[in-house]
Amino acid sequence: MHFTAARGILSAQNGMNLFRGCTHGCIYCDSRSLCYGMDHAFEDVEVKINAPELLLAALRAKRKPCMIGTGAMSDPYIPFPETLAITRQCLSIIDRHGFGLAIQTKSARILQDMELLRSIHEKSKCVVQMTLTTFDEALCRILEPNVSTTRERFEALLQFRAAGIPTVVWLSPILPFLNDTEENLRGILSCCVEAGVRGILCFGMGLTLRDGNREYFYQKLDAHFPGLRQKYERTYGLRYEVPSPNSARLMRLFHDTCAEHGILSDPEAIFAWMHTYESKRGGEQLSLF
Repeated sequence: MHFTAARGILSAQNGMNLFRGCTHGCIYCDSRSLCYGMDHAFEDVEVKINAPELLLAALRAKRKPCMIGTGAMSDPYIPFPETLAITRQCLSIIDRHGFGLAIQTKSARILQDMELLRSIHEKSKCVVQMTLTTFDEALCRILEPNVSTTRERFEALLQFRAAGIPTVVWLSPILPFLNDTEENLRGILSCCVEAGVRGILCFGMGLTLRDGNREYFYQKLDAHFPGLRQKYERTYGLRYEVPSPNSARLMRLFHDTCAEHGILSDPEAIFAWMHTYESKRGGEQLSLF
């Protein structure tokens, strides 16, 4: 881990990444791709030490509150005390100034900030997004080795349901010949139904591979699933999109289950809802100071 002073923190779409890099070790991670121009080892997490100050200035400059997103490229709950402190400071700033939050993670450590998230949701809207890919715990430990297991994430979702905080699940990626089975999908969907998630984001049954993350993925296949790399190379070559041969059948099951239980499954509708700010203060103009 190392520290840097960033020049800015919010994107044009009001998203922020507090860190660059990760220690979760997920074998499929797209953030390892060379196109993102990371100039340090991926596990040597870059911490934007001035993120809270930058966020405070950015929110004060806005004419009205909006939703703030975080976690798209780097998990806000990387397990170092320094990173957890920065995440908590930024959540506190969002809370104090009446902005909404859409936060994405694979870590049950988010429960440490339950009271802050509840406070944000009482004033505006807080949406917790949790990635679930693999129902089998043993396989999950291989595919996502240094992060909360699916069971731990599911139990976190249950706690957010009890707290009245809405949740969205990212069902992505689904790895051909590994977790692209009906049994796996039914297991994940059963968790989503029981947890009362608002929506499930799924962009097809498969994954994407680019220069950088492809090499890491294949190294892990060689280590844990001998011979599977060669099957990928024969089937997909150097393709960016790597769809499961079971995709059509699994997508039918996905959409049918979501429709049956009233779960949003259209990505455009889910993103539109997550990005829409809601005030719970009777429409009054919120002060930033």
